[in-house]
Formats: sequence, structure tokens, C-alpha cells
Amino acid sequence: MARGNDDSLRFRRVVLPHLGDAYTLARWITGNRADAEDVVQEACLRAFRSIKGFSEGNARTWVLTIVRNTAYTWLRKNRSALVGVEDLEGVESAQANPGDPETETPESILVAQTDAARLEAAIAALPAPFRETVVLRDIHGLDYREIAVVMGVPVGTVMSRLARGRGRLISEIRRTAS
Repeated sequence: MARGNDDSLRFRRVVLPHLGDAYTLARWITGNRADAEDVVQEACLRAFRSIKGFSEGNARTWVLTIVRNTAYTWLRKNRSALVGVEDLEGVESAQANPGDPETETPESILVAQTDAARLEAAIAALPAPFRETVVLRDIHGLDYREIAVVMGVPVGTVMSRLARGRGRLISEIRRTAS
């Protein structure tokens, strides 16, 4: 009985602080809220079952790795192919500096929303490996090594995907701005 309580406490300490990031990543991978919620729920079950094996390293990376793997397992079971991202609000909420509300005008708000929507659409249009890398780096703030662990690829691959993904984003935003 005491062991189960230890696992519950450890789960709360290790996993629960990262549920927001888990949901955001799942949403970018699955493309919608309901599927992301299913993925995060399944990932939490997986994390709880394996919490004894967590070695007190980087909890965020550990949780996001479980979420990523769970998402792709879920997609293989529930969809024949990966789909594009729809109706996301994550980019706006992830902005570090939303602006000073005292100086915002209706026009500046509209421009910011249009820019966020354009960026969101450009990210959604990226191929999955580039999209994941950009989201993990630029939205979640993971470093190259952490992304490599989450995605199960070498650091050089992360760097390449990030550069190529950002290049595609810039090209797409320039194209749609014209």
C-alpha cells in the first residue's frame, strides 16, 4: 500500500507539472483537441505504470517522450494517415510577450491575430518531423539534446530539421504575405 502511495506522489511531482506541454505537443501531432486529450490520458497511464523506472533525470523530456510515442501509437491505431493541424490556439497562448494591454488598439490586435493565424497555418503545413522539431524548440523551449531524446534521433538531425523547418516557415510566411 505504501508503495502505491509513493508512486502516486512521484507521479504528481514528475508528470503533473508538464501536462500543459504534454497536451500542446499531443495537439500539434494529432491535429485536434479531443484526440490530444485521449493521447494525454493514455500517456499519463503509461507514465504512471512506468514511474518506478524514472531515474530522476529531466522529467519534462521524459514526459514529452512518452506523449510523442503515445501519440504516434494512437494515430497508427485510429487513423490510416497523419492529418494536418486544425483550429489551434497554441501559438498565441505560447507567446512569451503578448503585448501591453494599455497600448493595444483594435487594429494592433487584428494584426497580431492575423500574424498568429498565418504562423499557425505555416507550422501546420510543415511535414511532421519538421513541425515536431519546431514546436518542441520554439514553443516548448527544449534544447537540441532534449529534442533528440524526445524524438529518438541524433542531435545533428534535430539541428538539420530545425533549420529546414524554420526555412520552410519563413518561405511560406513570405509567400502568404505577398
